[in-house]
Amino acid sequence: MVSDILFPLFDVLQKEMLLFASVCFLLGSADDLVFDGLWIFHSVKRKLFVYSRYERATVETLGQSAPDGRLAIFVPAWKEAAVIGAMLVRCLRQWTSSQYRIYVGCYPNDPETIAAVAAASSGTDKIRIVVCQQNGPTTKADCLNHLWDALCQDEIEEKTDFKAVVLHDAEDLVHPEELRLLEYLIERAALVQLPVIPRRAKRSRWVAGHYGDEFAELHGKQMVMREALGASIPSAGVGCAFARDALQKLTIRTKGKPFDAHSLTEDYELGLNLTGENARGIFARLRDLDGQLVATQEFFPEKLEDAVRQKSRWIAGISLSGWDRLGWKNDWRENWMRLRDRKASLAAIVLAIAYAVAILTGGLLLADQFGLYKVEPVSGFLRTLLLVNAGFLMWRLLLKSYFVFALYGLREALLSIPRTIVANVINILAAWRAIGHYVEQLAGHPVNWEKTHHFYPETGEIQQLRSGHSMAERD
Repeated sequence: MVSDILFPLFDVLQKEMLLFASVCFLLGSADDLVFDGLWIFHSVKRKLFVYSRYERATVETLGQSAPDGRLAIFVPAWKEAAVIGAMLVRCLRQWTSSQYRIYVGCYPNDPETIAAVAAASSGTDKIRIVVCQQNGPTTKADCLNHLWDALCQDEIEEKTDFKAVVLHDAEDLVHPEELRLLEYLIERAALVQLPVIPRRAKRSRWVAGHYGDEFAELHGKQMVMREALGASIPSAGVGCAFARDALQKLTIRTKGKPFDAHSLTEDYELGLNLTGENARGIFARLRDLDGQLVATQEFFPEKLEDAVRQKSRWIAGISLSGWDRLGWKNDWRENWMRLRDRKASLAAIVLAIAYAVAILTGGLLLADQFGLYKVEPVSGFLRTLLLVNAGFLMWRLLLKSYFVFALYGLREALLSIPRTIVANVINILAAWRAIGHYVEQLAGHPVNWEKTHHFYPETGEIQQLRSGHSMAERD
């Protein structure tokens, strides 16, 4: 009978796939455990020997920054008419004390966005509209390079220099004290990155919610340790400031264009190229007097398709293209961090194998239950691996829940545990899509700006930004 051949074959396949996935999980978990241990040691050391002796600073207690130099805020915009106006108006209302100019990059074939920016900039010289030469979409980096050219032109015509370039997206919810913090710290570093806090979307607790789970740990632990280890600091693309002089030095090697239009993740690569070694990068986790974290908030995709599209770009740019575009360094700390960044695609493949094993196991157990086939028991070695990995999984879920609880509260911390399955499915689908894009890129296909649909909260919701767990993280 066919079943006499298939069931033993499925049984052997299940055991082999289970062994492969278990070994991969063990290696990945060991890496995570070492990193977690370093973070715990770093956190305890600072609480015992730093915060016990010195009062924590707030953004209001910082000293005065140098009076010379302005901040240039770059906002690339393609099909953002629905959100860009509200974002710009909010920035103008909040940023009253700093010297700045907002450069908004638009496209000639996107008159709706141009009109929205023009309406928001009426009566102020704080906003400059820059229309790209080509119809959109080109790439985000290409749009940013047009903004850079406009900045350089303004410096020549006005005979004044800008201090730094700050990146933001059209849907960002900015903190009132952001520019004060960036002005102060950019004098001490080539890059300053603020935390990013995904807003909780009530309509999408699972898909949009998983971004909050990931960023809570990413910007609560991983970025903190990157700075503590002295490794380069990647830019998140929003809420980050680049020193004007550092960008100028970079343009000498890049033919006057600081943002690489051939990169899928130009912000990530720019951060690594500017920091590390002798150039310092700062991940700034500072609060205001109300105890709120100075951070950038935004809504992330609510639909599965949009989330997969966005994360596939991240995986293709960081995990795949990063291998050949950025290479490696002669520093174990830097290479360790880059390896952790680049293992996302492999992790997604291993997860896909693990879920296939779960389906096979369920089918074999059903066959065993109905007397169709007697399942062979797993070996003692494999059973031990499974138990060890189960312990690692519990630790990983508990630690992630801790960061989610600190940022969003108990309910979201509990939801983050089952939401791990949603995150895994999204990452698996995104990895397969990213591999396809990477192969196309190797074949010479041009890089395109894949549009993510954005939305901006209503006025009533904006008024709630200063309360609750949405902005506050407890130590």
